[in-house]
Amino acid sequence: MFTGLIEAVCTVESVCQNSGAMRLTIDLAALAGGSKVGDSIAINGVCLTIAELNRTLAGFDVSGETLTKSTLGKLKPKSYVNAERAVMADGRFGGHFVQGHIDGKAAIKSITKQAPKGQGQFANMEFTASAELLDQMVVKGSVAVNGVSLTIADINKSGFGIAIIPKTLEQTTLARAKIGDTVNIETDIIVKAVKKQLDNLLPREQKLTVEKLKELGF
Repeated sequence: MFTGLIEAVCTVESVCQNSGAMRLTIDLAALAGGSKVGDSIAINGVCLTIAELNRTLAGFDVSGETLTKSTLGKLKPKSYVNAERAVMADGRFGGHFVQGHIDGKAAIKSITKQAPKGQGQFANMEFTASAELLDQMVVKGSVAVNGVSLTIADINKSGFGIAIIPKTLEQTTLARAKIGDTVNIETDIIVKAVKKQLDNLLPREQKLTVEKLKELGF
């Protein structure tokens, strides 16, 4: 389990694809000191297991299924990634419940940045996403974008928008994001659980949508 609060931006050391799978090696830098083989780490929001650890270099085995569901297959040496170690049972919990199981991908449609006088840089990002993903989102609900816990500012028929504060831009790869980039999306597990229960209660011919959730008080 993760929180969506990124601990570090790390660098990809090497990528080796073979028979539909991939060995991904990442320089964890300071995070390596508190990590060991077998630990779970979210890389751009994808839960991976450390298969090998050589000083600060961690090797991860990525399955073909994960490559299909996520953007990890596009990584190259020297790419930057968001990294978060699994939350400890006695740790303080911030962000929201993030499993590291990607629900789908979205594309960045627009980026608007502004820097009010005396403050850091803020950003508004709009994403295009599938109807299946959008049906699992609610305005003011949580979403993990490349592993970053964010609040959904608005939703329309083709996508959703988020507002990013300066601290988040400083500490994640979102500061380097460009229009057209594809990102990993994990929707809120609570919304997914509620949707599943309502799908079971409502007539099968009645499709559950964001609008219907709003009507029901969610």
